[in-house]
Amino acid sequence: MFAFVIRRLLISIPVLLVASFLVFIMVTLMGDPLDALRVTNPPTPPETIALEAQRLHLDLPWYERYWHWLTNALQGDFGPSVNKTENINEEVWGRLGVTLRLVFVALAVALVLAIVTGVVSAVKQYSKMDYTATFFGFLFLAMPSFWLAILLKEAGILLNQADGDPQSRVFYTYGDRSVLLEDDSAWGRFADIAGHMILPTIALALITFASWTRFQRSSMLEVLGSDYIRLARAKGLRWRKVLTKHALRTALIPLVTVTALDFAGILGGAVITEQVFGWHGMGQYLIDSITTRDAYAVMAWLLIAGTIVVIFNLIADLLYGVLDPRIRI
Repeated sequence: MFAFVIRRLLISIPVLLVASFLVFIMVTLMGDPLDALRVTNPPTPPETIALEAQRLHLDLPWYERYWHWLTNALQGDFGPSVNKTENINEEVWGRLGVTLRLVFVALAVALVLAIVTGVVSAVKQYSKMDYTATFFGFLFLAMPSFWLAILLKEAGILLNQADGDPQSRVFYTYGDRSVLLEDDSAWGRFADIAGHMILPTIALALITFASWTRFQRSSMLEVLGSDYIRLARAKGLRWRKVLTKHALRTALIPLVTVTALDFAGILGGAVITEQVFGWHGMGQYLIDSITTRDAYAVMAWLLIAGTIVVIFNLIADLLYGVLDPRIRI
């Protein structure tokens, strides 16, 4: 198992390198990040523009810029930002926790919903419950993530207005936390963060769970029709034990695969969700960096996001052996 982990990590290194190189080329071709300085009125002195170009390493050929960034990034330095007052390292690591708590909570909620509805739909195939779960699954699958997030945000605003008390809120609809807190204790901060996570988590989880529940239902139906399940029933084992210990454990393997493959899509969905709800996370930072053509900031985002995706896929591979001991061999 240890050799397997090392092998997967070594395979992931060239993947990250190629991805970072392609993104660097695309961001570089977007245009000159100093265009804003060149069109100011009164005009910016040429000496100032030259100094900025030197600070951002724009005076070097593109391959030297990439190599310079790569060697520094391996040492923990993601390079200078287009914005002089901004430190890329501090921005990225400070915003990472904001995005990860949204992604992992939404992931957990989506997995629970997908497993429960998928298993119930398979066990009660062609029942009202199955048809209802299928309807809502396709409904949320067809919804664009930004549209669902906007609908939830508008619903939260309407509920807050219907409450009548401007000092109280049913749902928080903007930001990842409050600027001013009445209760500055640990519990108060936790409750405030949790309140801000409700609507964004629901928006991201519903879009994600919609496809997963169909995979879980299909996998569960296939397992329930297998010979070893019929043998377990014939031996007199209780239905609940057959369902949870024998059927569900095997049926989770395809869902683990789909979850690992869709994790990058969840990060992409978090970018949109953060924009709608005004979160100061990695998603907003990526959009701002692309807008200002800040190549080093975009590269930092990609490197961290890519590393997280690789680690998550590695965890999924390890879970195969936990769910099915035959895979270890």
